[in-house]
This record gives sequence, structure tokens and C-alpha cells, in this order.
Amino acid sequence: MCAMAGDLGCGLLAGATAIVVRFGEVTPYVAPYLLLSLVMPVLWVAAVALNRAYEARLVGVGSEEFRRITQCGFFLTAGVAIASYVTKTDLARGYVVLDLPLMTGLTLFARYALRLRLHVMRARGLCMRRVVAVGHRASTADLVRRFRREPYHGMHVVGVCLPRGDASGVVGGVPVLGDFSDVPLVVGQVAADTVAVLACPELDGTALRRLAWRLEKTRTDLVVAPALMEVAGPRTTIRPVAGLPLLHVEHPELSGVRQLLKNLFDRVVAGLVIVVLAPVLAVLAAAVRASGPGPALFRQTRVGRDGVEFTILKLRTMSPDAERRKVHLVSDGDGVLFKIREDPRVTPLGALLRRYSLDELPQLFNVLRGDMSLVGPRPPLPAEVAGYGDDVRRRLVVRPGMTGLWQVNGRSDLSWEESVRLDLRYVENWSLTLDLQILWKTWSAVARGSGAY
Repeated sequence: MCAMAGDLGCGLLAGATAIVVRFGEVTPYVAPYLLLSLVMPVLWVAAVALNRAYEARLVGVGSEEFRRITQCGFFLTAGVAIASYVTKTDLARGYVVLDLPLMTGLTLFARYALRLRLHVMRARGLCMRRVVAVGHRASTADLVRRFRREPYHGMHVVGVCLPRGDASGVVGGVPVLGDFSDVPLVVGQVAADTVAVLACPELDGTALRRLAWRLEKTRTDLVVAPALMEVAGPRTTIRPVAGLPLLHVEHPELSGVRQLLKNLFDRVVAGLVIVVLAPVLAVLAAAVRASGPGPALFRQTRVGRDGVEFTILKLRTMSPDAERRKVHLVSDGDGVLFKIREDPRVTPLGALLRRYSLDELPQLFNVLRGDMSLVGPRPPLPAEVAGYGDDVRRRLVVRPGMTGLWQVNGRSDLSWEESVRLDLRYVENWSLTLDLQILWKTWSAVARGSGAY
């Protein structure tokens, strides 16, 4: 209801703005447009509803909501133009050009504001969907962990159902309430509104169909996670073949025209940002140079695309003897990725630069040279790459990035396994749209300064 009321308000505001800007004053000639400005918001809400953009599963999560709103704006504009032509109605072009695009833009902004408000509420535990997770112990534990780490998705696991013989105890702090045959009973027991089924051999097509029939009576949503959990979006389509719904998985586009566009976008943006921030970079470099002994720039060998090494540039944030002192700080429990809080090698100015990622601005020159991308996996050290398994080396098929999913999902607070998972997710689902989304989210992640050390 909030989304519908917001869309209606945006339609009224856009109509009023279009009349004021186009006509300037109320005259008898404007009267039909006043009526049209009252009718158009109703048509707008109807179009959005017909495009199913009010579904609870879309509001507040994912880009699909914005895509459907944009579709409605395009088709409604085309519909008004066609209707005007067919009926030979003389509409003021200035009014139409202002009203419909402005209505679409205001609605997108209102939906974004609604999303932010919903995310804040969900971070407090409100407006959450109660979920029963169904699958094996390891996969359900991973699902519980993901939903807790990212509450903005609105999923709160309240119960777990495991295979017969293992249906006891707890999973990630969530009680195991039964086996696969008990799912409908557990849903009623915990008042759940969603059942999440994870990939497992026991729940084949026939079992899932029977489960869906039983959940249909209580209007409980059923969501199924495929085995390829990190592959989503445009790469997956369902194609019915011989009566079977087959999930077709496209190969990721790691070369070709789209990659050329990405490279062009990276270099153009990096060049423009360098020009704009040149005075800031000069001031920061001078401050680092004046803060103590050592150069302003820190150079280090990193591994780029296809395992090719390059020299990364950063503003120096540590004491000149940092590498020598690292030997005394590394322990056997640090794993592949070495990161510690309150690193004694970091200078006071360096801590401030790291908190807001200002030390990484010189990497724009790496992007300009083609060693890095604006968005991509974290650039690893050669020592890290030496410890990679076959699966982890997959992250080297694209250029490393200044920012990425790891930057907007926790930065240094992430574990090694979680960092790798996010990098692989990016590689498998890359698109220019995803890059733009990550760049947008990077601003808020950097402004918060959390997870940077």
C-alpha cells in the first residue's frame, strides 16, 4: 500500500509540475490538462500493477523492481502517443514530454527511498519474512548465515527441516523441527510464510511438486535454490523441453564487445576522475610525505588477469619497515589473507586514509593503464595466489578492481572464504549494470568507513 500511495503521489506531482512549467498559469485552455493530470496517476498505478511491480517479493529487494517501473514508463508514454495519434487529439508535446518521464523518475526515486527505509526496518528485525529452510545441514547452515549477514533481504529463518535420521539439534542457532515430510506441519507450528528448499537429491521434481500442493492450501511461498547458487540473473533461463522445465545456464561473457565497452568505460571514468581529483591527490601525497620518513607512494606487486603480475599504486599508510615487521605479526591461523585490526605498522594518517579508502585513489592510474578495472575481484598478492586451489583461481579470469562485491559487503571484516565467494559470484554474473550498482553502493560503504583497517 505504501508503494501504491507513493506512485499515486508521484503521478500527481509530475502532472502539476508539467502544467506549471508548460503553461505557467491556469486558463480555460489548461482545463483538459488538469483533468488529464488527475487521470494519468490512476493509469500509472494501473500500469504498474499490471506489470506486477507491487508484488511483495519485488518491493525493497533487487533491480527487477526498478526495471519494471522503467518498462511501465516507456510503454505508458508509447500508449499515450499512439492514442493521441489514433484519436487525432492535439496534446501539447511539452506537457507529455515533462509529465510521463518526470512521473517515472519520481517513482523510481520514491521506490529507492522506500527501499532504504525498508532496509533500516529490516536491520532492526522488522518487516521480515519467516522462513523454514529445507535441505542438508551444511547448506541450511550456510543459508542461515547469509540471511543473518544480509538482513535487508527480509528473510529470517525460524526453523529447519533436515533429512530423516539427522532431524535433531540446531543449525546455526535455529532449531531443527522435523524432517522433509514434516515441512507443512512445521510451517504451521512457527507461523512461517516462506519455505526455502535447497538442492538435495531427496527432493526431486515429484517431491517438490507434492510439497508445493500441500503449501498451496496455506498460501505459503515456496522458493527453490538451484545447485548453481552463485549463478543468477540474465545467465539463467528456464526452457521447457519435452515437458520438462530445464534450467539453461549461459556461459559468462569474459571477452567480446561487452568487455571492450567495460574497458572503455573504466579508462574514460578513471581519466576524468584523475583530472577532477588531481589537486586532492597532490595534497594527500604531500601530507603522507610530510607525516614521516618514506615515499608518498607505496608500490607492490599484485596478480592481475590470467596471472599476469603488475605494480599496484597506493598512498603509503604504513611505516617504511612494514614488510620486515610483518614477519613477526603473521601467525599460522591467519590463513591465505593476512589482515589484522589495529596493525601497529599503520601510521595515524594512514589509518585515516584507510578508513575512507583514500589510500587507493592512485589505483586510478592502474585502471588507466589497463592493469585493473574500476570494479572486479580484490587484487591478490603473489603469495596468496600460490596458495590458491583450482576453484579460487577462477577469480583471475577478469581484471582485479578498485572496488567490488567484497568492498560493499564488509571489506576487511570478511573472512577469506566469504571474500572468495563474493569474487567468484562477481566473475560468474558480471555485467555493466552490476558494475554501476557496485560503484553506487561503494560511496555509502566508504562513507561509513566500517571494515577498513
